Amino acid sequence: MNMLKPERIGLDDFADQPVNICGKIFLAHKFGALYWAAEKALIVSDLHLEKGSAFAARGQMLPPYDTRDTLQKLAALIDRYQPETVVSLGDSLHDSGGAARMDAADIESLHMLQEDRDWIWITGNHDPKIDRALAGYVMDEIVVEGIALRHEPRSSAATHEIAGHFHPAARLVFHGTSLRRPCFVGNRLRLVMPAFGAYTGGLNILDTAFEPLFGSDGLDVWMLGHEGLYPVAPRLLRDD
Repeated sequence: MNMLKPERIGLDDFADQPVNICGKIFLAHKFGALYWAAEKALIVSDLHLEKGSAFAARGQMLPPYDTRDTLQKLAALIDRYQPETVVSLGDSLHDSGGAARMDAADIESLHMLQEDRDWIWITGNHDPKIDRALAGYVMDEIVVEGIALRHEPRSSAATHEIAGHFHPAARLVFHGTSLRRPCFVGNRLRLVMPAFGAYTGGLNILDTAFEPLFGSDGLDVWMLGHEGLYPVAPRLLRDD
């Protein structure tokens, strides 16, 4: 990520970046999460817990640690921001049987993260129902201070919305070097979050699927890096 990394003193200086959505300020983190300081809320999307075990059941073997890795990242963010509320914007589980496949130690870790805070599961297309063993509140969507938090973005131009579902990714070409990373993408009126889960892929934000969401009004893009979150000029982005 050297081509995106400015000279700086602290290694964690660019771990998060301010993001403006309809005049409200959030912090987008390099792990793919969003912190809303005014509401003391941490927002994540598309955890896809137990994706590894779902693939294993179909004969495609992946290391069975995706749930643990994802929860560890989430724990680090909870420790960093100390949120009073955590909102997961759908597809938190890879499928309806995911909770039943979770290791007991992972469920215990999840319950520890939920202690002393509200935990809201927004339903998604992969998890229209959330097993009660995962605790928390289950909702189709919520609206906080006029901002709708939902899994799938409205299919046409909209405002006051934070969503996931599309797993946005950006491909940057800079001085002959190509780099493809998950990203946040928005236009200051709505934001689509990257997938937070360990085994999640990404859809290029120049794909036609994003056209109904943002049209030609311009984009704000923040690419996730190993050492930081980096704003990127859309003119530098390329199709896959």
